[in-house]
Amino acid sequence: MAFGNKNEQEAMSEINVTPLVDVMLVLLVVFIVTAPLLTQSVGVNLPKTVAAAPAPQSPVTQVSVDIAGDIYLDKQKMTPETLGQNLAERHTQNPDLTVQFEVDEKVPYGKAAEVLAIAQHAGITKVSLQTRP
Repeated sequence: MAFGNKNEQEAMSEINVTPLVDVMLVLLVVFIVTAPLLTQSVGVNLPKTVAAAPAPQSPVTQVSVDIAGDIYLDKQKMTPETLGQNLAERHTQNPDLTVQFEVDEKVPYGKAAEVLAIAQHAGITKVSLQTRP
């Protein structure tokens, strides 16, 4: 350190920032490594809804799944294969088609996801999920 001035030299007035840069780089590496670990898995409890969205203005087709897992298209019972065919036909007739899904709360999530996947494969892009307050 340059406290004394024996050689008639000026006192050192610059700060050595190398240790500061080293510490900041180490902290940056720590944050880069730990950030993906914090967002890998999150437990979610899905809430029940209170308010409903306004009804869509375009033509609507209703797909229902009852507690037994039976699938209905506009109140007609269908198999998954015929549901896919009917949705594809309706989508070709009207590309602006909106499908409202009404799934019983006791239906396993896998069955609901299967019905949504059938609609996706039929080309349906506008989806509405019905809930009860």
